[in-house]
Amino acid sequence: MFFSFRSPQRFKTSGILLFRLTQKAFPAIPLSIRWSHASTTLFNLKPLNAKITNYMRNGFVEEAWKLFDEMSHRNIITWNSMIRGYFQNGEFDQALYLYEHMPNRDLFSYNTVIAGLMQYGDIDGAREVFEQMPYRDVVTWNSMIGGCIRNCLMHEALLLFDQMPSRNVISWNLVMAGLVNNQSFELAEQLFGEMPMRDVASWTIMISGLACAGRIIEARELFEEIPVRDVRVWNTMMVGYIENGNVEIAEGLFQKMPERDLDSWNELINGLVSIQRINNAVRLFTEMPKKSPKSWNSILLGLVRSGLTVEAHTFFEKDPFKDIVSWTNMIIGYFELGEVGTAMKLFDLMPNRDETVWNATIFGLGENDHGEEGLKSFIRMKEGGPSPDKATFTSVLTICSSLPTLDFGKQSHAQIIKMGLDYFIAVSNAIITMYARCGNMHSALLGFSDMTSYDVISWNSVICGFAHHGNGMEALEMFKRMRLTDINPDQVTFVGVLSACSHAGLVEEGLYYFNFMKYKCFLQPTYEHYTCIVDLLGRCGLIDEAMRFIDQMRADGIEVSASIWGALLGACRVHRNVEVGEIAGERVLEIEPYNAGVYLILAEMYLTSRRRGDAERIWGRMKEKGVKKQPGCSWIEVNNTVNVFLAGDGSHPEFNRVCYVLDSLIMEMEMGLRNK
Repeated sequence: MFFSFRSPQRFKTSGILLFRLTQKAFPAIPLSIRWSHASTTLFNLKPLNAKITNYMRNGFVEEAWKLFDEMSHRNIITWNSMIRGYFQNGEFDQALYLYEHMPNRDLFSYNTVIAGLMQYGDIDGAREVFEQMPYRDVVTWNSMIGGCIRNCLMHEALLLFDQMPSRNVISWNLVMAGLVNNQSFELAEQLFGEMPMRDVASWTIMISGLACAGRIIEARELFEEIPVRDVRVWNTMMVGYIENGNVEIAEGLFQKMPERDLDSWNELINGLVSIQRINNAVRLFTEMPKKSPKSWNSILLGLVRSGLTVEAHTFFEKDPFKDIVSWTNMIIGYFELGEVGTAMKLFDLMPNRDETVWNATIFGLGENDHGEEGLKSFIRMKEGGPSPDKATFTSVLTICSSLPTLDFGKQSHAQIIKMGLDYFIAVSNAIITMYARCGNMHSALLGFSDMTSYDVISWNSVICGFAHHGNGMEALEMFKRMRLTDINPDQVTFVGVLSACSHAGLVEEGLYYFNFMKYKCFLQPTYEHYTCIVDLLGRCGLIDEAMRFIDQMRADGIEVSASIWGALLGACRVHRNVEVGEIAGERVLEIEPYNAGVYLILAEMYLTSRRRGDAERIWGRMKEKGVKKQPGCSWIEVNNTVNVFLAGDGSHPEFNRVCYVLDSLIMEMEMGLRNK
């Protein structure tokens, strides 16, 4: 099959357009480059060309351009050095501009541009340059193949490989590595067997592929067959053992290595950390001939992930390579332990901070119920830190979702639009969730409608938002719309759907969707799904059916959680079913003996049924265990200030005025009832 390319007309047209645009965007580039091409045979340009290459290699792009601009004579190597340098430094448009205006081109020119276009994902442009070439060498074909593989076009890479007039070992290695990355191990093995000659890289690719596939014994057999081994293949074999859980064998291999590089030490240290052999990792680190911050940070991170943050702090204090990564790991570790104060002390002591540590701090404060401090940190970040990014705003909006700070969320939304971050799905999802949890479903829907693409979280945010606010029918309608897309629902989706059915009193639909989730979507129900079904049956007064559902759960070996018994207790309270309510309440107290709410519900049910003795018995148990009812709490945001009210607390400065307004409202309500 011939590998077909598109017409080169698009590239020529785009080149003219690019020229016009570039003259506006880069007025400093003189038009003289089009005709200042005097003969170079009398001049030695080698030192100047080498200087341009060196400038570009070290990122001094402007210096390279200035030298190029001042040169009275240039040869094709001069132009190639500039074009390649621009690609290396990410200046895609400038590279293409010079390519379009070269007086003549050689093979290296074409190959450089093909590699650069592929690097930036312009597949069509690379194809068209390939088509325009008067002749091609193996480097040309390899550039096309490597670019296709890099841009996930494995099929096209194979077609090109089949059409190559001649191949070198790099051609074979490129295709084999692409197949291994795509987990096409059988085809990779076939090509490996057909190779006319192999280098160390060929063997390394296959060993890595087999190890990744869990075929570690076959990988070791290949390793033993290699005629010559370098440090990379030793490292690959060692990493293969580590990734397959054989760290001890990897240690033995490490001891046998004729030479080791920095990766050898780092990989084994990481492997020891991964199985929590921290002391061995530390000892190995001390033996390293040339220590690196990466290894030390790996040890610190391993301790933190193992929950040994305090022990990590001891190493941190002695850290000879203390950098921003180690500071960040320690702060994250203390946040995960819930030690917010220590985390913030470390944050304040940091000599410098990047956006990662700011984001970790804002997120950690939000996760540990210190949302207001998280928002204050966000303000500090805007005032004197790096610019907020998508992760920052995602954390801020999540905090706004759990606090009565809709105005702050709206301000953040405006900043997100201004910075163009609303095009990230994660940010848009956080916007939807923030509006939904704050009760503004209209704005949540607007945010959802503005999205250009969705993932399952996008749909879940809207569905669960509607369900949370009791809009069951709207939630189910959104679920029906979701099913028309190619996005599959997950367990969170069905929590929203079942909750919506419960709010809407749709018993048959709720049971249908529960079975649909279990038997059609093959999703294992969690305690949240079971709670929704029990709540649904209980709300509709089907107490016996709810009890039978719980009995069936237990028969199926599923543990009944406190939330499920609590849902049944709530239903019994509403429908005054004291008999089943007693069972449900006692089951909750077996699991959560200090749940004050359950004691009070049981006592209330007994009093309603004129069983004061049983109510007093419950109060006695509550007093005996020292259980106290937590005061009710409500809050409201007025003029960007959050006002908190606790039941029985009259300390608010506006308490008397609030009481006066409430009394006035009650009087008006009573008068309205009398008039009726």
